Amino acid sequence: MNYSGVPEPNIAFAPKSYICRRAAGPLLLDGRVDKPFWAEAEWTDDFVDIEGDLRPKPAKRTRTKMLWDDNYFYFAAELMEDQIWATLTERDSVIFYDNDFEIFIDPDGDTHHYYEFEINALNTVWDLLLVKPYRDGGPPVNGWDINGLQTAVHIDGELNRPGAANRKWSVEVAMPWTSLRECAPEGRPPVKGEFWRVNFSRVEWRAEVKDGEYRKVLNPDTGKPYPEDNWVWSPMGIINMHYPELWGYVVFADEDGPESFELLQDERIKWELRKLYYRERNYFASSGQFTTDEKLLMGDGQWSIVPVIETTGRLFQISAPSTCGGATFYIREDGKLWKE
Repeated sequence: MNYSGVPEPNIAFAPKSYICRRAAGPLLLDGRVDKPFWAEAEWTDDFVDIEGDLRPKPAKRTRTKMLWDDNYFYFAAELMEDQIWATLTERDSVIFYDNDFEIFIDPDGDTHHYYEFEINALNTVWDLLLVKPYRDGGPPVNGWDINGLQTAVHIDGELNRPGAANRKWSVEVAMPWTSLRECAPEGRPPVKGEFWRVNFSRVEWRAEVKDGEYRKVLNPDTGKPYPEDNWVWSPMGIINMHYPELWGYVVFADEDGPESFELLQDERIKWELRKLYYRERNYFASSGQFTTDEKLLMGDGQWSIVPVIETTGRLFQISAPSTCGGATFYIREDGKLWKE
């Protein structure tokens, strides 16, 4: 296999974190996020541009909430919007061709076998499983569905009605653990104190009114719509959501759980291994071979690990010790990261 280069995100490693508390009762979905069920859940920070501080803050506010119980992982999203429109009605359409809200979940944090979910203002959904990120040749499994999924959308205004007094649209989602456990550690739901890697994205297209309808604004130079904006909870430093190593940390807690999350040193070790993976792949893309010369990969920067680099003509493995008694982290050429 001729490995392509892997762009290295232009961002410091500082993913967002969220304490996800237990739900006090069952959720009856109607898309409204101002009801008692959500009262004890904190809002996330407002979304930022996918590239983080490299780009201006979004013009429209987006934020989310999360809760969990023995049966479901619950999500709420509020999207401020003066142009509420959607066109796609068939499940598993490419929903981001409309304005949408998206959820990404990597239960075990190895960047392989993770979930993507998208929903538009018509309550049309696209759910899929990624075997591995596109950069690593991973195919999306479009035929995979979240069995038992529940969703609802509430429109504060009027859908597809230019000139209406539009304020926002909001979303509720309940994902059953019976489906999400498929890619989870030990094939089970999370337990108190564990975290999963999660991120959210909002796709927003430039739109105008033509012939009484919303239409995407076309670039006169290309005849195609201008690129969409991508607004996210935990910034990526690159216009690509499929870097699960940069998603946020969602910690599952009881009602009286911790107030904050302190990033573990092991997570920083994993990030430094990930940076070496980017650079090893990029070295191959430019030279046609991998290298065991750590100086070539690490330069003169500050690192907390002393890696062991092993290569063959078409494979590599890089390892570094964990801070936890005798264990070691490994990463290989397709981005898979694991602990032994």
